[in-house]
Amino acid sequence: MPETGLRVLLDQNVPQECLAWLQQARPARTVWHVNLTGLAGRPDPEIFRWAQAKQAIVVSFDEGFADARTFPLGAHHGINRLRVWPTTVELTVAALQRVLDQVSESDLPRNLIIVDNHRIRLRRAPV
Repeated sequence: MPETGLRVLLDQNVPQECLAWLQQARPARTVWHVNLTGLAGRPDPEIFRWAQAKQAIVVSFDEGFADARTFPLGAHHGINRLRVWPTTVELTVAALQRVLDQVSESDLPRNLIIVDNHRIRLRRAPV
């Protein structure tokens, strides 16, 4: 499948080293890290609004982003909630690589993807 120009915002709890890795792994994507956008330390709703304005998928370890009551499926450009432990650069990159390898590009927008050390769960937005 051809690479799309998806946009991704890595939350402050995602190791900043993942930014360069993701830019290299998927050069057609635009990738930001919260620490480099002036959003470091800002509350989740503000980070979420910024991502929505940029039409970006949020990648975060923060369980709050997986709460469909706060961030309803289909009402956002996509959320990838990481649940890998320990939260090392290596395990985070491995989790992101599994998403790239196992999740279709078309399943990234609008949906919630939860990635742990062993599996990937996809919660689809209503049609």
